[in-house]
Amino acid sequence: MSRRVSSTLEIDGGEIRCRKCGHALGPKGAPWKHAAAMTEIPMRGAAGIPYSGGERVVLRRFACPGCGALLDSETALPEDPFLDDVLFD
Repeated sequence: MSRRVSSTLEIDGGEIRCRKCGHALGPKGAPWKHAAAMTEIPMRGAAGIPYSGGERVVLRRFACPGCGALLDSETALPEDPFLDDVLFD
């Protein structure tokens, strides 16, 4: 039996999975973003004047490697580690 933990992720049989296609991203209790497909784009000018500062800030998008569904996103500096989301039952 699966349990929804967000609009994009679920825990099923001890595994974190994409809700759209069921692709496994790793065991519950461990960071899952390292198993996702990640793209990084500059935030500068991304939405007009509100994002005209912060020359180095990037938007990271984490997608399911199985179906391409967007799972999560975060803003960061390029050298920053991922914000490790750890999911538990």
